[in-house]
Amino acid sequence: MKPKALIAVIIMGLILVIGLILLLFGISAYNKMVRLDEGVIEKWSQVENDYQRRADLIPNLVKTVRSYAEYEQETLTEVVEARAKATSVTVDPSNMNAASIQQFQQAQEGLTSALSKLLVVVEKYPDLKANQNYMDLQRQLEGTENRISNARRKFNEATRDYNTYIRKFFPRMLASWYGFEAKVYFEAKEGAEEVPDVGDYLN
Repeated sequence: MKPKALIAVIIMGLILVIGLILLLFGISAYNKMVRLDEGVIEKWSQVENDYQRRADLIPNLVKTVRSYAEYEQETLTEVVEARAKATSVTVDPSNMNAASIQQFQQAQEGLTSALSKLLVVVEKYPDLKANQNYMDLQRQLEGTENRISNARRKFNEATRDYNTYIRKFFPRMLASWYGFEAKVYFEAKEGAEEVPDVGDYLN
């Protein structure tokens, strides 16, 4: 084989090898973006599940409080309405944006505020505070608040990992081509990252 032909073959071989490497790296990077994206969606589903768990406790809580505090209808109605609003606001995890996250957060904070007022009301009813059903609900509510805090933290960690990866040099180009965009964090208002101690309202 003539030297020029040999050089041409070597160059073509190098181009093919480099092209194959880039292709394999691109496939790997794309698959990782998909995996990280699915991780964010999964963690958001857990956030919603834990908030739903809290919402599911409220009917029994309201029923129990009403049986002892029949004169607190305004507070109980506020809790019921806040629950209805909180459960009506959902976020499409495949199309998250700052506005939808903020709307969800505001609805949940409204329910948190209404629950706080209800727990203050309970202070006036010692028999209610000693009721076994109420104490069980209180413990479940405290546990759920912890679960919510952990779920939010894990969601933000998954979002950080995803956002960090798609900002890297080569993945950034692929992200642009395939429509992988940066995701928003669940930015709780100041102090909201601390799990409420339900007992503080009862002592």
